[in-house]
Amino acid sequence: MAPEILLAVAVMMIAVAFDFTNGFHDAANAIATAVSTRALRPRAALTMAALMNLIGALMGTAVAETIAKEIVNLDGLYQHEQLSIVLAALLGAITWNLITWWFGLPSSSSHALIGGLAGAGLGAILIQWDDVTVQWGKIGEKVLIPMVASPAIGFTLAFFGMVAVLWIFKNSAPHKTMRRFRVAQIGSAAALALGHGLQDAQKTMGVIFMASLAVGWNQPHDAIPFWIKALAASAISAGTYSGGWRIMRTLGRKVIQVDPARGFVAEATGAIVLYLAAFTPIHAPISTTHTITSAIMGVGATRSLSAVRWGVAKSIVTAWVLTIPAAALTAAAVFLAIQGVGALF
Repeated sequence: MAPEILLAVAVMMIAVAFDFTNGFHDAANAIATAVSTRALRPRAALTMAALMNLIGALMGTAVAETIAKEIVNLDGLYQHEQLSIVLAALLGAITWNLITWWFGLPSSSSHALIGGLAGAGLGAILIQWDDVTVQWGKIGEKVLIPMVASPAIGFTLAFFGMVAVLWIFKNSAPHKTMRRFRVAQIGSAAALALGHGLQDAQKTMGVIFMASLAVGWNQPHDAIPFWIKALAASAISAGTYSGGWRIMRTLGRKVIQVDPARGFVAEATGAIVLYLAAFTPIHAPISTTHTITSAIMGVGATRSLSAVRWGVAKSIVTAWVLTIPAAALTAAAVFLAIQGVGALF
């Protein structure tokens, strides 16, 4: 078997590993509030989230094509050069995922991967691979603007959605109303998990597709084949089922104590924002983490501004801001290390 094929298979295996870490890193996004309000038991919630991730991952490929074609341009490079850039991007993203997971910070796996691709591309430019182009215009349009806009939209929609719920149910019996919202949370958590699969699994599809393009298994104009979709969907689903307990505690309890009504509104808002980003013409690869965390803050702010633990929120926002540059620096360092080892042999 040719060395390039072996390298492509290795890159795909690491992409699957990244997808798995994405699943357990972001599993809490969909189910933290449902578990904290006791709408679902933890294991039942994880099972449901894993299934909905699987279904959501098979619903489209537009975000995957954004990742594969609009972050870095590798046309003109040799096969092993393209694959080394993708490999470094994945390793940089995985490293940042593990760091933030260890500290229980709900950072964005999506932005870690995008930062990794940009950083590996910059590493290639640094050693004068002139055929590499980091597409900063596309990154600004499809990553940075949605990165700022999606949390703002999530916070605003959740805040006013919760205000509407409080007004509609102001004369209802609290215990009975909360019991109904606890049941409704099963549906909203499922919808959010579907959106997570729709968004996040597609990013790994895009990376695997890049590896397949490098070795000629596909052409740039080809649709993403089913085997890549199934592979990415299965990996994120398995990762989700393995759980994300550290981050679940942060989202479900540390940011704000969430009741069933607020949990329902936060989850429903997060799902709406994810669907809009995936199915509108921009096909923005937005962060599930950013969206649901800002929605939780939004519903919390209707109780009072002091109800949101802004110190925890500040730590989360700091992780958001650091994710793209930190993953980029890590990926650039990994890329340069790979080239150094390659030069020795």
